[in-house]
This record gives sequence, C-alpha cells and structure tokens, in this order.
Amino acid sequence: MLNRLSLLTFITITCIINTLLPAQAEKLRVGVAGSPPFVIQDNFFQGISVEIWQELALSEELEYEFIPQDSVASSIDSITKGELDVIIGPISITSDRLELEKVTFTQPYFLANIGLLITAERPTVWSRIRPFFGLAFISSVCLLIVLLFIVGNLLWLAERRQNTEQFPKDYWHGVGNGMWFAVVTLTTVGYGDRTPITKAGRIIAGVWMVVTMVTVSSLTAGIATTLTLSLSNQRVVEFSSPEDIKDARISVVKGSTGERWAEFYGARISQTESLIDAINLLKSDEVDGVVFDVPALQYYLHNHPKERLKLSPVYFASEAYGFIISPDRPFLNNINIKILEMKENGKIKEIKSKWLSYSKRKRIGSID
Repeated sequence: MLNRLSLLTFITITCIINTLLPAQAEKLRVGVAGSPPFVIQDNFFQGISVEIWQELALSEELEYEFIPQDSVASSIDSITKGELDVIIGPISITSDRLELEKVTFTQPYFLANIGLLITAERPTVWSRIRPFFGLAFISSVCLLIVLLFIVGNLLWLAERRQNTEQFPKDYWHGVGNGMWFAVVTLTTVGYGDRTPITKAGRIIAGVWMVVTMVTVSSLTAGIATTLTLSLSNQRVVEFSSPEDIKDARISVVKGSTGERWAEFYGARISQTESLIDAINLLKSDEVDGVVFDVPALQYYLHNHPKERLKLSPVYFASEAYGFIISPDRPFLNNINIKILEMKENGKIKEIKSKWLSYSKRKRIGSID
C-alpha cells in the first residue's frame, strides 16, 4: 500500500513539474532556396538572406534547422503542405503567391530588378563563315548550279548546228557558253556576247527569263541574305526593350518570376532547374538570353569575368524579396518589426554591402 502511494505521489509531482515548466522550444523547419549572393551553399549556408534570417532568429531566440530546397517553387509547395515552417531566400512577393493558403510574407528586405543576360562575344571567323556551310545555303547554291547546267545544255543542243560561232560543237565549250548566257540573263546584266538565233534556242531563253523572275530570284535573295548576315558585325538578335524578346529563345528558371515575364512578352521559353543551367544554354548558343534577377546575374558575372556575357539594358520589372512564414506562427509580427528596425538602423544595408562589395559601390539591381 505504501509503495502504491509513493508511486502515485511521484507521478503527481512529475505532472505538476511538467505543467509548470515551459515547454521545450519547437525547432523550426527552415527551407533555404535561391541563388547567390542571397543563398550560397558550400559546407554550410551563407549569403544575404541567410544572414538576415540569422539576425531575426537570434533576436526572437528561435530554434531552427536549415533544409535545402531544389527551387523556390518547390519550397512553396512544401510549406503549403505543412512540410516547412519558414522559407528564406530571394523570394519575390507576388500577388499569385500571396493568394496561396498557408503562405504569409514578411516585410520586404530587398528590392531588385528583373533583367536579361546576353552574350557579349563578337562574331568569330567561324561564326561568320558558318552560314555558308548550312543546309539552306548549300542546297540553294547546288540547285542554282543544276539549273544553269540544264539551261546551258538545252541552249547548246538547240544552237550547236546553226550557231557554232557562239555555241561550238565541242560539248564542254558549247555548254560552258550556254551556262554563261544563263548566268548573265539571271543577273540581268545581258552582255549580248551570246545570243540564241534558232527558234528553239529563243524559246528556251524566253522560258529561262520567266523562270528567273519567278523562282531563281528567290534563291539568289536567300543567298544574299546569308552573305549579309555572315559579314555583319552585329548579332541577329538585339534587345533594347522588353518587347524585343517576343519569339526570341529565352531560358528561365522554372517557377521564377523571370519565367512569368518571359511568357508575358511572348518569348520562346526553355525551362531549367537552376540559374547555372539557364546560363549554360546561353553559352552553348541554344538560347538568345536569360531572364532572371539582376543581383544574381551580376554576382555570376563577377565570379566568371572571363566569360563573354553581359547584362542588356533591358529591365522587365522591380520586385520585392521577403521571407515566407506559416501564418499561424506567433512570432510573425515580431519578425516584421525587427526587419523594419534592421532597415532603419542600417543593419540590412550593412549585410547587403558585405556581399555586394564587388560592385565597386555601384548598385546592382537594388533600388532601395
């Protein structure tokens, strides 16, 4: 009886202690997604977004663990499913994302432009002569030579008996003169040094003139276009305004706001899983440009100075970055207040300057 009483007393005291003591803090599941300089993952996470979050978490004494994410889009799916509590990174605050359930943005901590990365490489010798080895050019030239050869043969057959002075009986000499007549007729030069005198020869010449005006001119125009493009110092695709990307080949990161703007302006989109993949498509000449956040593009250019890439003067929009926190988290309001305090006291500016110092004190996409 005594043992039972002692056990009951022990259980009661334990329950009272557990009730009075504060519950152990729940460790937050913090998804990390995005590109440098906001999120950099080596052996550990660092970058603008990571440092700002660490300051916020420290001020609120929050326990957390970082969980790497494949992309911003996939991390948003995870938080809506309850698999994450917070998402940090260069996450654009958009109306579509604000409409999602279980998604609440913090106050913005960064404003950035959406820009266009293009190649800065001038044409090489090979790039200039490459059009001459294209199927379209070679087939056009071959077809033109075949037509000239056929007309030369027909004229020689019609003229070789009665017009031996201009179209000798020797096959190659006579056919050569016939092809020469076809060429000067084609180019409308008309030297007059070769003239068919037979009825059949004149009919052939007349038909050739009509054919030249109707079809052969198209072939020569195509060849002339190829020559013009190959000798030009300018790229075929130039961008001076957002509308210029219509029908252009543009690579984007799947689920990014850059993809939305590329779709809006009618580009032919190639989706990739990361910014590096999108830039690799540009370097391999599979696309004409990359639409993405300017700070990330500038950071890439800084770390790859030997690559012949540059930012075009085209900007599509300015968007704010914020963190995503589950709306049921009680610390959301305090986090927002702390972000504003960090902006007012210059702490966020200090963090940004640390990571963007390579810009030589020039703003690279930041407009605040």
